[in-house]
Amino acid sequence: MRALLVRELAENYGGCALTDLPVPVPGPGEVRVRVRAAAVNFPDLLMTRGAYQLKPERPFTPGLEFAGEVDALGEGVSGWRIGDAVIGGNRFGAMAEYAVVPAAAIRAKPMRLSWEESASFGVAYLTAYVALVCCGQLSRGETVMVHGAAGGVGLAAVDLAKALGAPVIATASSARKREALAKLYAPEAVIAADPGFREKVKAFTGGVGVDVIFDPVGGDVFDESTRCIAFGGRLLVVGFASGRIPEVSVNMPLIKGFSVVGVRAGEYGRRFPERGRDNLAAIDALAAAGRIRPHVHATLDLADWREGFGMLERREAVGKVVLIP
Repeated sequence: MRALLVRELAENYGGCALTDLPVPVPGPGEVRVRVRAAAVNFPDLLMTRGAYQLKPERPFTPGLEFAGEVDALGEGVSGWRIGDAVIGGNRFGAMAEYAVVPAAAIRAKPMRLSWEESASFGVAYLTAYVALVCCGQLSRGETVMVHGAAGGVGLAAVDLAKALGAPVIATASSARKREALAKLYAPEAVIAADPGFREKVKAFTGGVGVDVIFDPVGGDVFDESTRCIAFGGRLLVVGFASGRIPEVSVNMPLIKGFSVVGVRAGEYGRRFPERGRDNLAAIDALAAAGRIRPHVHATLDLADWREGFGMLERREAVGKVVLIP
């Protein structure tokens, strides 16, 4: 089978190569999936150079999530049949023609979604759901601001917040991305996250500020977000794409009565397995009902993995990039 293999950790993906490998055999409790589409996520890029908290033993195949068909069942697996259409992942291993994962790591593919959409919606929408619903306690009618809204996770947060009945202010770094955001999901406002954006936010909210802020950017964006959040608001820390981990003086949350909440969707599910299953069921139900619409920016052959990685590295993608093994 074709697979992308990471033999060495190196900058510029110097340790990665497309390789022919034996088709893996599922062990007890595992399933083998014929991968029809695998999404590219930023942690995949970081893992190729050892810059992510998860450091798989080398060599390994990157890829957090996939969509495909059950191809073989390991001993003791029940509830699945050969040919079942599924989605899932196991933190790495998806960028190959076949992937072996624990049976518990797959679930039924939403019928409304294509292979490409199905492969690209799980990680992003689960992160958005845990952030907005579990950590942010978002109520219908509350205002949400999404930073980095054109990225895979940010775009999911915009879509989900709209589905949950929240007015959305979306920020993006370029005019091209802002135009795409407006066309795809029609947030109530689309603005640049340039210095001074708090004035636009205050104008939009009548001076009250935003109830929930979804921030995968950090740095200066986080700093200014503390100045336009509503009393009792929730500032959700999702990541630090800007490269700078910000700090906040605790007198700010005290005076303005807001909370700073860290979001780790995967760890949330591992700590609270029953809640984790409920969260996955919730996003699957939203997809099945057509209430959320994942957006795929580009679909590429696995042989073009470097181009796909580059789209994320250069922040070009609006939504997700998908590889076809």
